[in-house]
Amino acid sequence: MQNLEIIKTSPSDYQIKGELSFATINKSTLNALKFQRTTSAITIDLQKISKIDSAGLALLIEWIKFARAQQTELQFTNIPGQLTALANLSYLSETELFTIK
Repeated sequence: MQNLEIIKTSPSDYQIKGELSFATINKSTLNALKFQRTTSAITIDLQKISKIDSAGLALLIEWIKFARAQQTELQFTNIPGQLTALANLSYLSETELFTIK
């Protein structure tokens, strides 16, 4: 098992590194991003995710909900194929999940 790191690369950019799974996600992970009305957009780079499962997908969906509630544009970049496959299994299209405004 790898660790999960959420790295802030700039005031509105983050990079997720490691496993995004049941084993690595906890309550503090849910609140790791600061969704505030003063932030108009957040970008999350998913390129360095080594593994993602349904818990990881659920976390991203929760972040989408937070962003919408705070009227923050949320963009995911470098989406791994494993995540796209999970989204499709959940009847979510890539456009629905990863184009958030």
